[in-house]
Amino acid sequence: MQIETTAEEYERARLFFDSQDYIGAARILARVVAAAPENVAARLLLARAYYHSAQLGRAEAELRLVLERDPAEGYAYLLLGRTLQRRNRPQDAEPYLRLHAAMTGE
Repeated sequence: MQIETTAEEYERARLFFDSQDYIGAARILARVVAAAPENVAARLLLARAYYHSAQLGRAEAELRLVLERDPAEGYAYLLLGRTLQRRNRPQDAEPYLRLHAAMTGE
């Protein structure tokens, strides 16, 4: 995939996501992330698409990679905490939710 194509695919995925077609968005974003694995924004949107389509294991994996690449990404802590809660792992979720609260003052 060329850079222009990757950017176009990302924009197309955003349209799917904004239309609440999270599975369609995830399919497109998986290709974008495969072509540009360092793209944290695409990876975070992919995690969100997985979360909203109840693909929680995939969401968790992507969020951990986002935080590995960008530990200052506050929203990723919140979403990882919520993902872990939905996976019935509230104790695992707590540190991430606290980190998000500390980062945002909430």
